[in-house]
Amino acid sequence: MAPPVIPEDYLEKVYAGVLGKLIGVYVGRPFEGWSHQRIMKELGHIRYYVHERLNSHLVVTDDDVAGTFVFIRALEEHGVTPSLSAEQIGKTWLNNTVEKKSIFWWGGRGLSTEHTAFLNLKHGIKAPSSGSIQTNGKTIAEQIGAQIFIDAWAMVAPGNPSLAAKLAEAAGSVSHDGDSVNAAKLWAAMEAEAFVSKDIDHLLDTGLKYIPRGSLIAKIINDIRGWVKIDQNWETTRQRIEDIYGYSKFPGICHVAPNHALMIATILYASDFHEAMHIINTCGWDTDCNSGNVGCLIAIIHGLSAFEDGPDWRGPLADRALISSADGGYSVNNAARITYDVANLGRRLAREAPIPLPKKGAQFHFTLPGSVQGFIASQNALLPRLVHVEQAIDRKNRPGLAIRLRGLTNAVQPVEVLTQTFTPPEIVNMKIYDLMATPLVSPGQTIHAILRADDSNNIPVVVILRIKHYNAADTLSSLDGPSIVLSPGDDQTLTWTIPDILDSQPIQQIGIAVTCSEGHLNGTVWLDCLSYSGTPCLTLKRPSAAQSNPFQPVPAGQPCDFWRRAWIDTLSTFRTRFPGASFFLAQDQGEGVLITGTREWIDYTVSVPTFKIYLGGAGLAVRNQGLNRYYALIFKPGGKSVALVKARDEKRTELAAAIHDWKLDEPYMLTVCVRGKQITGFIDDKLVVEAQDDDYENGGIGTVVLDGSVSIDQFDIAPI
Repeated sequence: MAPPVIPEDYLEKVYAGVLGKLIGVYVGRPFEGWSHQRIMKELGHIRYYVHERLNSHLVVTDDDVAGTFVFIRALEEHGVTPSLSAEQIGKTWLNNTVEKKSIFWWGGRGLSTEHTAFLNLKHGIKAPSSGSIQTNGKTIAEQIGAQIFIDAWAMVAPGNPSLAAKLAEAAGSVSHDGDSVNAAKLWAAMEAEAFVSKDIDHLLDTGLKYIPRGSLIAKIINDIRGWVKIDQNWETTRQRIEDIYGYSKFPGICHVAPNHALMIATILYASDFHEAMHIINTCGWDTDCNSGNVGCLIAIIHGLSAFEDGPDWRGPLADRALISSADGGYSVNNAARITYDVANLGRRLAREAPIPLPKKGAQFHFTLPGSVQGFIASQNALLPRLVHVEQAIDRKNRPGLAIRLRGLTNAVQPVEVLTQTFTPPEIVNMKIYDLMATPLVSPGQTIHAILRADDSNNIPVVVILRIKHYNAADTLSSLDGPSIVLSPGDDQTLTWTIPDILDSQPIQQIGIAVTCSEGHLNGTVWLDCLSYSGTPCLTLKRPSAAQSNPFQPVPAGQPCDFWRRAWIDTLSTFRTRFPGASFFLAQDQGEGVLITGTREWIDYTVSVPTFKIYLGGAGLAVRNQGLNRYYALIFKPGGKSVALVKARDEKRTELAAAIHDWKLDEPYMLTVCVRGKQITGFIDDKLVVEAQDDDYENGGIGTVVLDGSVSIDQFDIAPI
């Protein structure tokens, strides 16, 4: 049977679904776990974001967002096929999850379902046994997690509820079983069908086809449908749900049944997205999970029009998303990028060609309606009345980022319009979920920006390429590239290769600064697109301002810590403040890794001038695509040989090996070059091993430590 034809509005509806998920999660996140009664007492009816009232940030790290958009990448790692298995998705868990740091609530074995399943996978219990009732018991297996991570599996199966339910079952059973997986299958089938139908009753009937008639989830839906007809008031129905299916009726910390019941009641009562957000969040309990699932479904049904004629949900969000995982280059993200990734997986599943990124592959293209891809105007008390940033279409029907300026003068600081490319400063205040991330842009890469001045502008405008990077005080410093003067109606391109003068500090934002030389500017500057390309050319080491004595306190106001956050690790020990080297790494048992870089890194050379092993074995890794996918030049424990190793999930395969007498405590210079299929390893500038392999075409760099310890002075990365 041929797969269903992709709907014409598929890309836009995926974008709406991604936005609906993000908005829903970020609305409910600040009061997650609150009862309805507490919400009413302290917040009242929830009709908009309340994060500021609770001293929280809007865009935060959250398991609901991370799990949803990380685990769908199993299709990339194991083949875009409808027969993707739970076992394969479990391997994607292990490749992308940094234990006790990323994605999940690490609440303890037997308390957190995902933590329990992860440990099962880590200890060799393959999915679906890793999440089964037989392995973990009914209480653990029927918590909410399978449902909250399910939306992306539906979005890759538009109009194909059977495929959505199949993929949802495989994904959900990595960690859950029973009615938790039933809820996930039903919701995924509904969301898939929502691409072609707006009828809620039809969507419910469709979802019910994929779960047992006698299941608890089916009974809950039947009950709520009846109550809605009788009550005709969501608050009355909510009380029935609490009385009959409330938290007190089920074991565990966050059971799926009460929350699923609230979601069903919400979609039956809500006439639009705005009312859905009001009902599901005012109801309470697991608000970010429930609101995220409901938001995604309703947004898919109505498309981008779901967000119109009500509160400005999209403005404060600005497309931003944080997705913590071992693939650090995917962590600081935006809804447009996620949309193209998810939609192209769906197209490939339907045997249709993927859609290339617009504007010759620009990462920031501003072609999706309303999409600003994280670009926000600088926060200055004088500027809100001077500048407004939005996605728009110009008079020649060209989409772009419109920077509307009113009364700007050179007496005011230049207006910055920037987007995040690395961990934001406020991450230190996000205590529940860590953000694992690596910089998207690094020195040696080239920024290209296509700009134009609206022909209605009254005077010329000056535009400057600008980056912001961390400094010794962990605040942000600006570095400017080239500038241009745009007269009304001008189109020009700015290009800048970022110099390696940042002292190993990560770049946190990129974009433009706008000013004028004289007069009062009234008009619009268009950022048509912005892209970055090329292999980095830089040295990564401890910044010169960083304290190098671990036994002395760090000076107040100068922690110099964000450069360290640019590395993702699974090590037992990761020290950066001992004298003599920038990195001291130790792994107590088994394998530990240290990673930085992104999948935009393709062909390059990486060298470590001083690589000293104190115990065990260690090596230099390239083309890292997670924790269990990389190539590495390894000094094998025992001091007799070296090998080029390929890591692929649980397997470590020697692509080539050589006798090489090496010693503990001795410094060596290591170099690995990757170009196309060719991988070559050098020790002290002598070629010792080479191989060819084409499994991994791109990825970052790092270190592998095997039952021991190593020190490294610096990493030097350069294009070939």
